[in-house]
Amino acid sequence: MSFVPVPQGSDFPIENLPYGVFSTTVKPTARIGVAIGDQILDLSAVAQFYPEHVRAALGATVLNDLMALGCDAWKEVRRITRDLLLEGSALHKDAALQAEALVAQADAKMHLPANIGDYTDFYSSIHHATNVGVMFRGKENALMPNWKHLPVGYHGRASSVVVSGTPIRRPYGQTLPVEGADPAFGPCRLFDFELEMAFLVGGPATQLGDRVSVAEAANRVFGFVLMNDWSARDIQKWEYVPLGPFTAKNLGTSISPWVVPVAALEPFLVDNFPQDPQPFPYLRHEQKFNFDIKLEVDIKPKATGVATTVCRSNYRNLYWTALQQIAHHTVTGCNLKPGDLMASGTISGDASDSFGSMLELSWKGTKPVPLAGGETRKFLQDNDEVIVRGYCSNGELRIGFGSCSGVVLPATPFDE
Repeated sequence: MSFVPVPQGSDFPIENLPYGVFSTTVKPTARIGVAIGDQILDLSAVAQFYPEHVRAALGATVLNDLMALGCDAWKEVRRITRDLLLEGSALHKDAALQAEALVAQADAKMHLPANIGDYTDFYSSIHHATNVGVMFRGKENALMPNWKHLPVGYHGRASSVVVSGTPIRRPYGQTLPVEGADPAFGPCRLFDFELEMAFLVGGPATQLGDRVSVAEAANRVFGFVLMNDWSARDIQKWEYVPLGPFTAKNLGTSISPWVVPVAALEPFLVDNFPQDPQPFPYLRHEQKFNFDIKLEVDIKPKATGVATTVCRSNYRNLYWTALQQIAHHTVTGCNLKPGDLMASGTISGDASDSFGSMLELSWKGTKPVPLAGGETRKFLQDNDEVIVRGYCSNGELRIGFGSCSGVVLPATPFDE
């Protein structure tokens, strides 16, 4: 057992040990830590317990150097970290070192865990893709012809990926309020969340022209985070033809501060989503790489301060796995770097309360979504807070991600 108390229902037992980057008022330098209960173990303060070849990475201000060391180093760091937190360890016996190395999460400020060089957003939930297709093309043409043959994705804006708690401002943009009329310019009217998860790429950087096979891809997944890919639906509808999402998506993407390693999720492996037709050989894999991660989204209006859970979904609803996403991403020889971020796309289930966006929950604005206190929403309003949570649980063990939240700020008036 950990000598650090873990409260009942905590997301962060010793079986989890997610990585994050934090600072404190007393020590404002950003540093790498591991969550344990309601505490953070400052890895820079205990670096002497780790092999020399990983110490510099543990003393960095972001996770990129640790991610670059590869999966063998990740296993070693995880093993040593666990041993340090066990009852009777050298850390347990050293009260002075504990005082330096353990920091209350309540006293910490969390930062973006990595320098994100590139960000790709996939479209891997068959229920979400089907729902959107039905809305805009009808049941007969819900999925585009390519959808079951490859993991569809687009290149997102890495510079606007932010850590949980960062407010997101309602954007201005061009829209087409009336079909056939002239476009309009003004604040987004149909502002939305997208319930997603993402993983950070690790291992040494690959070279341009290199491919990463599905067999090799598991060693490239450093860990998972929660994500909210904020979306301006009315801007998106007007601008996405013919090249896909642009300003409707680059306004902000929120991720959770804690990166949960794959090793912590292994007890919750489930069968991969059945794929028909069988994909091309470069996308086939027998290895399970799908997880039973329960996902929830709350909306909390400022006026009431009361949160309502509007969505309950699950990561296992993804049709394409993370391994297939990596293999397809690199099949052209696209190079990878430690800290690249790859997102799932909106994760929707097959039930109406498991849809992962307001676009689906309100069915394109035709069905108001009830909130506590008598309020309703079709899309997000100013000062609404959106809170994404995720966790695995089997009755005996809970592995959680914490939360990923953000408040919608009013649009900044445009100086015409």
